[in-house]
Amino acid sequence: MKKGIALLGAVLLLATGVRAVEVSAPSALLMEKETGTVLFAKDEHAVLEPASVTKVMTLLLTMEAVDSGQLSYDTMITASAHACSMGGSQIWLKENEQLSVSDMMKAVCVVSANDCAVALAEAVAGSEDAFVERMNARAAELGMQDTVFKNATGLPAAGHVTSAHDIALMSRELILHHSDIRQYTTIWMDTLRGGESQLVNTNRLVRFYEGATGLKTGSTDSARYCLSATAEREGMELIAVIMKGATSAQRFEDAQTLLNYGFASYALRKIVPEQALPPIPVELGAQATVQPVLGEGSTLLLEKAKAGNLIQSVTLEGSVPAPVALGDRLGTLTVSSGQEMVAEIPLLAGEEVPRVTYGQMLLRLLRTACLSG
Repeated sequence: MKKGIALLGAVLLLATGVRAVEVSAPSALLMEKETGTVLFAKDEHAVLEPASVTKVMTLLLTMEAVDSGQLSYDTMITASAHACSMGGSQIWLKENEQLSVSDMMKAVCVVSANDCAVALAEAVAGSEDAFVERMNARAAELGMQDTVFKNATGLPAAGHVTSAHDIALMSRELILHHSDIRQYTTIWMDTLRGGESQLVNTNRLVRFYEGATGLKTGSTDSARYCLSATAEREGMELIAVIMKGATSAQRFEDAQTLLNYGFASYALRKIVPEQALPPIPVELGAQATVQPVLGEGSTLLLEKAKAGNLIQSVTLEGSVPAPVALGDRLGTLTVSSGQEMVAEIPLLAGEEVPRVTYGQMLLRLLRTACLSG
């Protein structure tokens, strides 16, 4: 019951800040990466065109292919006629030209190259159509209920839509589990083809905003100006999504407004027990004790005013009967700020302890008898 009250209080605490700041874009969202907490939302489920912010999903699936070993950064990709026909933002790939996965990812992240996005899609799935199927399947897995992808680029296509909420979900998945993407998304200026092709990032926050880590811009006449902007300060990374901004400058201003609000108002705290947790006796266990460990929820997102002086208290069972399963609840670590409880983190069994067998019990009795004799 107490845990439910504490959780409700935390939700209400954060909910008070969801609209504590304003932006001009009709749809926007601010999310903290580690916990996935939404700190600001404005018509975040409005179904809109994402333009090249679509490529967050293209990059996610490419990074998953790299991490699984299907591709490597050094894998050479041969540009197809289809990839070279994309138009829009591109690096002007020629049919049968070869570039590495790394160079193509750099081109996608820095200058939003449509030709390279399709070439990567074909390398991952065999064709862009097959890749789009994977995009939609992955979107469903992530809970992106407002999203339908029609291509790997974000070029205008009937029914190709998503929302600020869904962009935040896929952006979080990318930066939370594939931090290597930063080697590309933090580039301001670079070159390809031995210096022949100059690249300048379409995301000006990379140069002008402290702590910027990416992520992806997008614009078309119908989508207007979109952005998924990520930045990290003091160990906390935020995702600001702007949809249908009126101008390019306005989307960056809106994103900075949200990021500034998040960094000024919230802090991330990783809770570690102040003292070693003592082992708990196990009655009739195959071993005498079980070691408690910290369960999920040890990373707390708190208002800055409440994050500075946290107090911990631990309650543990005096003993537990065997058998003990891995993950069984053994106690609670309570975190408070002043007189306010801000979190209750479960303390769980870090190992299994089976019930002692008849044979083991007999051996114990014999050892005891020998020692006493």
